[in-house]
Amino acid sequence: MAVTAAVLALLAVLLGGTMPASGQTRPVRIGALTESWGPTPAFVGLRDGLAALGYRENEDFVIGVRFTQGDLEALRDAARELVEQRPDILIVSLTAAAVAAAKATSRIPIVLTGGGDPVRMGLVKSFARPGGNITGVTALGPELAAKRLELFRDAVPHLRRVLFVYHATDPLAILELTEYRDAAKRLGLQLVERPVTRIEEARAAIGGASSTEVDGLLASEPVGLNIPGLVLEMASRMPTMFPNSFWTERGGLASYSADYYASGRQAARLVDKIIKGAKPGEIPIEANPLIELVVNLKVAQQLLLNVPAAVLIRADRVIE
Repeated sequence: MAVTAAVLALLAVLLGGTMPASGQTRPVRIGALTESWGPTPAFVGLRDGLAALGYRENEDFVIGVRFTQGDLEALRDAARELVEQRPDILIVSLTAAAVAAAKATSRIPIVLTGGGDPVRMGLVKSFARPGGNITGVTALGPELAAKRLELFRDAVPHLRRVLFVYHATDPLAILELTEYRDAAKRLGLQLVERPVTRIEEARAAIGGASSTEVDGLLASEPVGLNIPGLVLEMASRMPTMFPNSFWTERGGLASYSADYYASGRQAARLVDKIIKGAKPGEIPIEANPLIELVVNLKVAQQLLLNVPAAVLIRADRVIE
């Protein structure tokens, strides 16, 4: 999908100024950056988490969201434009947004709400002492990839060949690919890899998938080029596995991932610390411990797929 610039959606208006000092009453300005199509479950969780801590939206804090509708190239400009609005804190969704924000500012605190291992990605020095201006919550998406593929195999007994279409320049997708390759070899599966850089390529690779060639589709965690959305369009035709329950709730067969809404609520505590004066580089990075397997039994029935009872028993949620 072509966009001329990052699309701006405001949950509240970002104002000028600096972080309010003790005793000042103006709201803390929070800028949120994502490659998604709007406020993500993590951003909603962050807002609700701040409310649970006693912060009142529009009185104590305001949130402005810039999103780029799957366009990773637009993230750089979106991050720069967001920084120019002078927010007090930046919230980022997945790894590509985190990288763009880190390049745009070394001064404004950045709080992660998902993505892969930030040390592995070179964003921070360590989990215990991140250094610089970054802290947050990681969902360890790529690190869950091997288990995700194993659960996909267990849920679909005839699974042998799995299609993985991924954005060839997205750092998180590349990490996922590495994990899926190793897991496929161990599990005796064939991973059919399709790197793409344009949405037309992604649509052709996913939409052209045939049951004579592959037995199922793996969706990438990053939403660049709308790859998860395109996989979802195929969910009524063949088994699909997602790294986010958002998609399973909308018609995917299964997902295995951290609860991103919970990641946002968890990140709210770190935002609270920054508001109260803590330096982000001294706040340890946290991992979201709420990992869930979700199975959409309605979709399985549409596919005439009998999901083994052993998988359903292990599921944290079954959609019926």
